[in-house]
Amino acid sequence: MKYNVVQNYINGKFSGSADRYLDVISPLDGTELSKVPMSKKEDLDAAVAAAKKAFPAWSRTTIKDRVQVFFKFKTLLEKHLQELAELCSEENGKTIGESVAEIEKCIELTEFATSLPQLITGELLEVSRGVECRTEHAPLGVVASIVPFNFPAMVPMWTIPNAIALGNCMIIKPSEKVPLSCGRIAELLKEAGLPDGVFNIVHGDVEIVNAICDHPEIEAVSFVGSTKIAKVVYQRATSNYKRCLALGGAKNHLMVLPDAIPSMTAQNVAASMSGCAGQRCMAASAMIAVGNVDSIIDKICEEASKIVPGDNLGAVINKESQQRIEKYISEAEAAGAKVLVDGRNSKVKGKENGTYVGPTVIDNVTPDMAIAKEEVFGPVIAIMRTKTVDEAIAIENSNPYGNAASVFTQNGGMARYIIDKASAGMVGVNVGVPVPREPFSFGGWNDSKFGVGDITGKSSIEFWTKLKKSTVKWNAEAGINWMS
Repeated sequence: MKYNVVQNYINGKFSGSADRYLDVISPLDGTELSKVPMSKKEDLDAAVAAAKKAFPAWSRTTIKDRVQVFFKFKTLLEKHLQELAELCSEENGKTIGESVAEIEKCIELTEFATSLPQLITGELLEVSRGVECRTEHAPLGVVASIVPFNFPAMVPMWTIPNAIALGNCMIIKPSEKVPLSCGRIAELLKEAGLPDGVFNIVHGDVEIVNAICDHPEIEAVSFVGSTKIAKVVYQRATSNYKRCLALGGAKNHLMVLPDAIPSMTAQNVAASMSGCAGQRCMAASAMIAVGNVDSIIDKICEEASKIVPGDNLGAVINKESQQRIEKYISEAEAAGAKVLVDGRNSKVKGKENGTYVGPTVIDNVTPDMAIAKEEVFGPVIAIMRTKTVDEAIAIENSNPYGNAASVFTQNGGMARYIIDKASAGMVGVNVGVPVPREPFSFGGWNDSKFGVGDITGKSSIEFWTKLKKSTVKWNAEAGINWMS
């Protein structure tokens, strides 16, 4: 075991033990990295108590002072970038290059949080002679974030900087598959000067997720994961009168038109379907070929063949995921689809116990196949064919998810038409992964998101704060009117 046993982080200290632990296995080569505790409700109670105790002082600290912690934290992320990237790669299985990019995104998210004093200045207006109305953003209190395995550092950083900079105290529940990165983030936040109790980590499984949703002193819950679980978390949290923003799965469609630039399109499609081994909610998993784009499909296959497991393609998270992805491929092939590039049974020399699926391109997929409708979460692109753009849009619209969609074309009018018609919260033109950059927010539509607002950027301010309105009159000469 490479690392010490993982512990909860409560009130500025790593502590605690559990009756049950799970092994933390590296997908890269199958080695045991650590063990993670399956905490009890009592552990969550202790974290909430620490957060509640820290909240009065932290919320009274001015936001200008609160964000100073994140200026220092940003510097620490930059200093430890390579170390954090290596840890992320070990526990998740992605390549070092992808992990470096993940930490760079963490830095960008932190940088946005430092700008919050300029974004929540509130409003002031003299609404009647001698009477002023003012608005200001107040923190909620103790909040919680439940995060997935696919981005061990970045998805936690979707919520940590903004929620805390806005004056809340936070409890985070990392994925039990990748618990190490959050622990290192906690250490760096403390080094940056974050007071004890403001940020806490409680590890566990469904028991802790349920306890977070039920806890009477947790005011808001964010969740990122599968749609099935997002629905459960949203329903349970809101039934307990909490705010909840739950991001679910995706089935992102890339529409390729005959006038698309072949080389650029092929490179973007291949990168979108295989980046992070396809284990991201912005990955392209369905491509709709509109008209005759055979030459572009040939180039996509060429680009996919350059993607090599263990070299520029990371592992999928575990054996179960590997088997599930390969089952989707085999079932589609048995139903009549044609596998153009086959990533099944991939092995990496010297890492035979790693869990790899090679890049896979499947043509002649029909919309009724499981691989066309469900989230595969692997480096697989399923190609469906249509004669018209409207047929392509109908396929995209019929899918229950609504995270992202993209079109590859050189026709501006057609691009605008597809942007307007696509039922997705994030749309790209000649972009395979249309993730908005800060300060623009991240969030999908339909079954990809439950709740109001988005999880990052300016939109997140409304989720992590409540609006206080004050009406003030000092001058007696203003007299008495209906405002009195």
